[in-house]
Amino acid sequence: MILSHEHKFIFTAIPKTGTHAVRRALREHLGPQDQEQVGLFVEKRFDNEALAAIKHGHITLAQLRPHLAADVFGGYFKFAFVRNPFDRFVSYCAFMTRDKGEFERNPRGVMRHLLTNPPHGHLLFKPQHIFIADESGALLTDTVGRVEEMQRSYDGICARLGIPSAMLEQGVNASRHQDYRGYYNASLVDGVAALYARDLELFGYAFEGAV
Repeated sequence: MILSHEHKFIFTAIPKTGTHAVRRALREHLGPQDQEQVGLFVEKRFDNEALAAIKHGHITLAQLRPHLAADVFGGYFKFAFVRNPFDRFVSYCAFMTRDKGEFERNPRGVMRHLLTNPPHGHLLFKPQHIFIADESGALLTDTVGRVEEMQRSYDGICARLGIPSAMLEQGVNASRHQDYRGYYNASLVDGVAALYARDLELFGYAFEGAV
């Protein structure tokens, strides 16, 4: 997460949505009072004991809100990036088994195993909406960009913030896999659709892409 008082924005880093490329681009514009929490490639913590204790950089907006004045949280431009849940699930499976190459050898076996034994407590497995929604499920962001059109989304966000855009780096912390649609059969589609039903509804995705 990045909290910028200089440009009055809050960037929420949803796991497996290209957040490291966005972070690197945004860092060029941060002022001396701006803060970032991140635990990969670099180590940074918010100047707040409770938030710093979370340790990772994927703080949710619901976690952040009690620590900011109402006019700051309400007045700052809040954004994040989201990704087709079917694509994101494949990326998760490939990423989590990359050391031993299980996904490359038996992708559907890995996918079935994780659907049958879902690691709900694992940060990267969590649905995307929980990072940017309140307790009732309503979105707290002002906009969400899409990984599928990431550069265009980032350009629009920069224009809204009044800062220069830049070309985002490709493949920062990316997992290796082919087009996600080739890994699925009907039962896997149904399993992921049930697991991430709220994300599909809220962000307007279907198996083939954005609706």
